[in-house]
Amino acid sequence: MADEHAPHLAATLAERPLGGVETAFALLADAFAQRGHAVRQTRGGDDGAADLVIANRVPRLFAGLPRRGRRVLWLHNPAGYLAKPRHAWPLLRARPVLVTLGAAHAATLPWWLPGRRVQIPLAVAPPFDAPTPPRQPPAPVAVFTSNPLRGLDWLLRVWAERIAPAVPGAELHCYTGAATYGGDARLAARAAPVLAQAAATPGVRLFAPLPRAALREKLLAARCMLYRGDAGETFCLALAEAQALGLPCVVTRLGAVAERVVDGATGMVAPDEAGFAAAAIALLRQDAPWAAMHAAALARGPGPNWQDVAAAFEGLLA
Repeated sequence: MADEHAPHLAATLAERPLGGVETAFALLADAFAQRGHAVRQTRGGDDGAADLVIANRVPRLFAGLPRRGRRVLWLHNPAGYLAKPRHAWPLLRARPVLVTLGAAHAATLPWWLPGRRVQIPLAVAPPFDAPTPPRQPPAPVAVFTSNPLRGLDWLLRVWAERIAPAVPGAELHCYTGAATYGGDARLAARAAPVLAQAAATPGVRLFAPLPRAALREKLLAARCMLYRGDAGETFCLALAEAQALGLPCVVTRLGAVAERVVDGATGMVAPDEAGFAAAAIALLRQDAPWAAMHAAALARGPGPNWQDVAAAFEGLLA
């Protein structure tokens, strides 16, 4: 398994926050090891023998990986970048299986790329895969746990103009910041104005990103998750984690986020800004719709686990 950055171990999840891609890479490697495989993680430059060779996002990694074995390009971002020559040429030479995370993600693949195409959804990370008992309607606290550059400025405006005035005493808790993405300096600079806006918006409380165990406790005390979505979302583990805990979510149709919610059952997929605000207000104010969506999300469960994801990758050898 090759990644252009230093690989993360599954144990890291208990120590500090990690982004979705880093989380997935660590958990898949761990699942392979638990299933009895010998797993090597590298940044490229390993030409030893392997049955399955997985390059994470970047086709050029195949140049330093074993030529024998089933080659797989595991995609996490919208796949239009593969049309650029610096990615297309190494991909055409390697001819890997192209693995996307779902239907919306698969639709971003350039039509002319050769090779087998397979969709393998992600699974939630521990402790979000643990059984969660039902709970009573909590206080009117909404949460946002994604990248601050993925629509947080939009959400802050809608919160201030439409949602907060209709629900006195409601709060929006934002667990977000550049720390989730390794403290990237460029992301920090771009996110700074949005985070400053969050800190200055009445009814909004800004918190640093948390390790998953601590974040789980915060989500269990929340009423709903609000996330517009983003064209760059190809799965959204944040929403999958919230839904696994029985937390109703309000989203739009941007990116793949609508795939994480059963519209009208475990949350709402709003057609526009007004619909988004109306759905959020209803969940924050009314116990009956909240309880119904909470129960439906719990009944749906966390979905496939990482053993299932690893088994799907093993199936590529057939």
